[in-house]
This record gives sequence, structure tokens and C-alpha cells, in this order.
Amino acid sequence: MTTTIDYYFTPQSPWTYLGHARFTDMARKAGATVRVLPADYGKIFPISGGLPLGQRAPQRQAYRLMELKRFSESLQMPLHIKPAFFPVAGDDAARLIIAVDQHDGAEAAMRLSAAVFKAVWAEERNIADATVLAQLLKEQGLSAELLVQSRSPEVQQRYEANTQKAIDAEVFGAPSYVIDGEIFWGQDRLEFVAQKLATQ
Repeated sequence: MTTTIDYYFTPQSPWTYLGHARFTDMARKAGATVRVLPADYGKIFPISGGLPLGQRAPQRQAYRLMELKRFSESLQMPLHIKPAFFPVAGDDAARLIIAVDQHDGAEAAMRLSAAVFKAVWAEERNIADATVLAQLLKEQGLSAELLVQSRSPEVQQRYEANTQKAIDAEVFGAPSYVIDGEIFWGQDRLEFVAQKLATQ
């Protein structure tokens, strides 16, 4: 039986960026089905004890930057620890990923997600700008009409449903990978995801 992984994230998460390629490869090798579930962490944090970055204690913010640098260097992935467009609203990008998933499937949605993460953290592009999102669609060979579709009520309903699904699953951070109800939080837990997949 095919294993299903629920993949919760927010498009502006650096940790999701750092783990995305490894996770994609891991899921493909395991023959697992990935449900691409961008969610609104602005709704998740208040009920899970999380704080937006700007509201965290200074020492936590400083350590975050140190860890981003460490992981970027260890994984040999380009990353600006203070990119030009961050903090940035991720809702429009999240809805676009959902629209791509609905129209072209999970594999295309995963490819666009990778491009969105890279745009923020490696290329310093503004993913809250519709022009940038249109460029990302074009670069991935996806229809420009998906940008219009991403603003539809159906996509918004799916975004809200993803968020509620995350809340119901007791997800509290990004990225989170959920297999058989078991949460693996953070790209630094991908080793445990691999172990779980090996037992399926």
C-alpha cells in the first residue's frame, strides 16, 4: 500500500526551503504520495503557542540566524539569512501552490513550491508581488491563468481547509511531515521521516 505524507508548510519558511529537495527525493524513492498542504500559520500559531518571528525574544532571533547559516553551509544551499523581502506575506504564494496542485497535480505543486522557496531565500525576490509569481509560473512551464485561479473562492476554501487540517493534526511549525498521524517537525527531522518510510 502506498504511504501518504501530509506536507504542511508556509511559503516563506526558510526551514521548508532547506529541507524541500531532500524531502522530495526521499518521498520519490519511497514511492510515497505527498499531499501538498500550504497552511496559514498566522492562524496556527495563536492556538499552538507559537510566536511570529518579530515577537520572539532577541536571543531566539539571534540563534535562528546562526542556525540558518549553519544549515545553509552544511547542506551547501545558497541562503541569505536576511533576504531583501522578508518578512513577506505568503498567502498569495500559498494559494498559487494550491491552484497548481488542483490543476496540474502534486508533482507540479512541489516544483513550484521549490521555486517559491528559492525565490525568497536564494534569489531575494518578492513572493508577495503578483509579477514575481507570474514569472515563477512561467519559469516552471505552468499556465499564467493559474494566477487568476489562485484568487478563486475554491482555492481560498482549500487554503482554509488545509489550515484546519493542520490544526486538527496538532501541527504547530513548518515544515511538518505527518505520516499515519505521527508528526515530524522540521527539516532536521528528515532522518526520522526516512526511518518511518522504511517501515511502511
